[in-house]
Amino acid sequence: MPDHKPPRLAGGEAETLRALLSYQRESLVRKVAGVDDAAARWSPVGTGTSLLWLVRHMARAEVTWILYRFAGQDVAVPGDSLDPGDTLEAATAAYRRVWRRADAVAFAGASLDELCRRPEADPPVSLRWVLAHLLEETARHAGHADIIRELIDGRTGR
Repeated sequence: MPDHKPPRLAGGEAETLRALLSYQRESLVRKVAGVDDAAARWSPVGTGTSLLWLVRHMARAEVTWILYRFAGQDVAVPGDSLDPGDTLEAATAAYRRVWRRADAVAFAGASLDELCRRPEADPPVSLRWVLAHLLEETARHAGHADIIRELIDGRTGR
């Protein structure tokens, strides 16, 4: 797997957040590409973390933080537990659809200082915090995927 370096740019804050978040999302998707469903369900740890779970979990995080909490949309928040018929291909496609919807909301021109319409905590958090949180969460889980993928078949790279 070729190594992809993170983008470097001298853009503004929103542009930088978007570029780095996109990079981490694509890194996670690259880590799971080409893995069969049995391997995608395999977990090397007692918590059950697997490649398939990681993709489902990140789709849930994007819906929860951007569509439901920040935008206040009445959307169903997907679960991240695995069902017997779940496939990695379907989970990855759903994740891609979710992040396109999330980007359409998060980068539609709202101020990064705008607060979530559905605050889940006190004090409420801003769009800036939500995007930074999704960036760190995606990067953390892409790292987990990197380790699991290397354990599955030895493939490495971002």
